[in-house]
Amino acid sequence: MNIDRRFLLRSLLAAPALPCLPECAWAAATALRVGDQKGGAHALLTAAGLAAQNSLSLQWSLFAGAPMLIQALTAGAVDVGVIGDAPLVFAQAGGSPIKAVAGIQTDGTMTAVIVRKDSRIHTVADLKGKSVATLRSQTGHYLMLAALRKAGLKDNDVRFVFIPPTSAKMALQNGSVDAWATWGPYIAEAKINDGAREIVNGGDMMSGLSYIVATDEAYAAKREEIRAYCRLLHEGHVWMLTHQDDYASAWAKETGLSVPVAREVVKTMVASVVPLDATVLKKQQSVSDFMTETRMVASHLDTAAIAASGFTF
Repeated sequence: MNIDRRFLLRSLLAAPALPCLPECAWAAATALRVGDQKGGAHALLTAAGLAAQNSLSLQWSLFAGAPMLIQALTAGAVDVGVIGDAPLVFAQAGGSPIKAVAGIQTDGTMTAVIVRKDSRIHTVADLKGKSVATLRSQTGHYLMLAALRKAGLKDNDVRFVFIPPTSAKMALQNGSVDAWATWGPYIAEAKINDGAREIVNGGDMMSGLSYIVATDEAYAAKREEIRAYCRLLHEGHVWMLTHQDDYASAWAKETGLSVPVAREVVKTMVASVVPLDATVLKKQQSVSDFMTETRMVASHLDTAAIAASGFTF
């Protein structure tokens, strides 16, 4: 799949976009342009007091999800961002001019499959013949396929309904779908506000990795800024280990969701920023190979080709 960068840039500029954060007026040309999602890096660095304690100039833009962030990176509208393991494969398959520069390792439980509280579905095997809402080629899709195979089922033993999270939430509530494979805040909100039940998560089936990625252009021109940003995120995640409630408060404020939901989400966000060593690349190659095997992407990809070789922070 070839991506026309000029077309994507026109689309991004023409479509309704989430606003830049108010304190981030357009900075000097040397600023590092960071693509983020609500409750992400900006919330973490602000809560940890790191955003204001360094000389690195950061210009923040918010996106509704990884696909939109990848589009912005591809179009050159932002320099860096964080995306998950499956979205990284999708970006590589699409020819996005980006490099992974560091990993963010969690326990994988942020992604899960949930059902309504009154559902008769209690195991993955119970999903045979049922419908599952998710986003195509994203982490929920990956988890559902992995869970099916682990349960001895086939990829087509469930009917996938590829719809955005807001539509999936409504479809699960009104019974239009039987289950929803999703992540983070959507899981927490459904469990706390609607009583939804989790039947499987990615704890033992997913890499638990996300990646700090940079455009090829930014990597060539702003490598030291990218290095400094990776160090900031590392410090932020170290801080989070002992300040989960503080981060949950900041997360709730930025996302507009309740503090109980925030606390549930933050438990799954505890992570460490890690270099792209052989272990990380092996995990990502396994993710990529699985996505090829399940036809989420068309052909085999070499993970090393999208990793910034020799980058340290």
